[in-house]
Amino acid sequence: MDNGKKNRQAKTRLAAQLMKRILIHFRSQIDEALRPQGVTTAQLQVLYAIRNEPGASGAQLARSCYMTPQSAQSLLKVLEEGGWIVRVKDKVNDRILVAQLTRSGEELLETAEKAARVIEKKVWKDVSDEAVGALNRVLEQCLGNLESES
Repeated sequence: MDNGKKNRQAKTRLAAQLMKRILIHFRSQIDEALRPQGVTTAQLQVLYAIRNEPGASGAQLARSCYMTPQSAQSLLKVLEEGGWIVRVKDKVNDRILVAQLTRSGEELLETAEKAARVIEKKVWKDVSDEAVGALNRVLEQCLGNLESES
């Protein structure tokens, strides 16, 4: 492999590693901020999906959260026990349970959003709007490249 290809490979690998490290740090800081409420980022992800897809089944929520149906069911059970959601029978198919946020679940999402904004400010400090826009375009292209192969 010539030096140009090695250099590009090293740069793209570093970019992927940096993205992963940022996500790990972000998630751990969110987890730390939400620890007093007793919720994890995985549970939070499901709560956001419920808010964004009202009336979704557990299987639909699993797909939108990129997790197995078994994992989603486990998280839904914990969220229900915590009082953040209620599950009721679907109006069309009574064999399907759909989740709805409770007032407590809405309040938890508000708390999480405040914590996320604080951490996001730290992440993006001194990064220009132009740089963020350029990064978004590159990441969208990379994601599109991966999705077109699946």
